[in-house]
Amino acid sequence: MPVNRAEQRAATRQALLAEGQRRFADGGYHQVVLAEVARAAGVTKGAAYHHFESKAGLFRAVVSVVQQQLGERVATAAEQYEDLWEQLRAGCRAFLAAGTDPAVRQILLVDAPAVLGWDEWRALDEESSAHHLAEALAALVAAGVIADQPVEPLARLLSGAMNEAALWIARGGDPHAAEQALDRLLAGLRVPA
Repeated sequence: MPVNRAEQRAATRQALLAEGQRRFADGGYHQVVLAEVARAAGVTKGAAYHHFESKAGLFRAVVSVVQQQLGERVATAAEQYEDLWEQLRAGCRAFLAAGTDPAVRQILLVDAPAVLGWDEWRALDEESSAHHLAEALAALVAAGVIADQPVEPLARLLSGAMNEAALWIARGGDPHAAEQALDRLLAGLRVPA
């Protein structure tokens, strides 16, 4: 059965994204050559440029994919609980655990802020996972579990702390110790019963 052009373009794009993600995770942004990604994906260098315009374009698309995958991982962990507080804890723990994933560590935490710049990296983070954290915190404030306060600065503080902890874990830090510290930090947000 012949494949139509749209399906072929989608398959080419997916192959480039998958190979790009593998290579960016393994060697970091500066070690990747777009022509080698194209060759390994079984397409021409021209096809890679057609889809992404440059190595930076491919990297930006890969960052978006990895951000989305991480957001889905965090949401899946949180959705296992009905209790809002346990949803927050599970989502935060899933984020910390992702620090051991080479794609998350190298692509999102190390290279993306440096390659894309802080503002673009934050915008991509906002699109994929940061808004979930803000929504969870807003729900906890509305339920009276967390004291009434502006949610945006709280979400940014917690997100920054978790990014640093995930990097620390990725560099050999103790995941269990990070989880314990996270639980103590989160417990400080709760309104006393």
